[in-house]
Amino acid sequence: MKATRSPGATGRRTLLAAALAACALPGLALAQAFPTKPIRVIVSFPPGGAADQIARAVSEPLSQALGQPVIVENRAGANGNIAGDYVAKQPADGYTLLMSSGGTVAINPHLYSKMSFDPTKDLVPVAAAARVLVFLEVNPQKVPVNDAKQFLAYLKANPGKLSYGSPGNGSSPHLAAEMLKSQTNLFATHIPYRGAAPAMQDLLGGQIDFMFDPGIGLQHVKSGKLKLLAVGSPKRSPQFPDVPTLDEVGLKNFDADTWFGFYATGGTPAAVVSKLNTEINKVLRSPAFVERMNAIGAIPAPMSAQDFGARAQIDSIRYGALIRARNIKGD
Repeated sequence: MKATRSPGATGRRTLLAAALAACALPGLALAQAFPTKPIRVIVSFPPGGAADQIARAVSEPLSQALGQPVIVENRAGANGNIAGDYVAKQPADGYTLLMSSGGTVAINPHLYSKMSFDPTKDLVPVAAAARVLVFLEVNPQKVPVNDAKQFLAYLKANPGKLSYGSPGNGSSPHLAAEMLKSQTNLFATHIPYRGAAPAMQDLLGGQIDFMFDPGIGLQHVKSGKLKLLAVGSPKRSPQFPDVPTLDEVGLKNFDADTWFGFYATGGTPAAVVSKLNTEINKVLRSPAFVERMNAIGAIPAPMSAQDFGARAQIDSIRYGALIRARNIKGD
């Protein structure tokens, strides 16, 4: 009887490669066919804010590239948790995406003692969209200052008399103000809103005195209704090269930039994530998208899904430390 020879090392490697290729075929086939129906983008903040504007700037060209409608829906609340929870519980097929600030993944786990989903497991990074800067702005009718140093002196001379707005507790504009208060030992009253747009309306109306604006009010700076004093970023804004950073007026390592981007339901096939990342990055590099981001002072941020996920981990560490130090709680 002839003995059966077992495959050698080379044969085993060949069999393993063939098996892996066979396993990858369904995912590749899915990605090639994807999408076959409309894609929904769930925005975690109300209409008019940075997340909403970015989602709508991406949706139309992405729809053209993919050959299917890309529909934007707003599900605001709980600093992004409502939208995040919704997307986390959808089928893991890439047809429902979350557009949010990095706060949903990097900040909320530090803000809330209990969450209905685990952002690190139930969501998967797909693509960054833009680095959103925050701009320190005042209502000039309420705060008679001309620059950031004068503003800090005015805040010191009026302890507890000034108020500032934000899109909500734990939002990046709120945390920017907490960074400022922590470093200067100054106090102002925080007024949380359900989104940046209503906060901006009250800044314009004089109901609040100042705000770290995620870019939506820059048109009012240009018209003179608001005064821009400083940028809460490590570097000056390309759109406002004459406006100093807060580091330049005496604060240290001030970085309140937020990375907005797209997430899918955890378990979405890697091939689908890769296809979405590729097509979204093409949109981010387009002159039309760059122009729309310039209008809100944001910087397009094309990168891999892996790099976007790593960015969230870095932000989680630094914002987590601030939240604990300032004892900040979610709504």
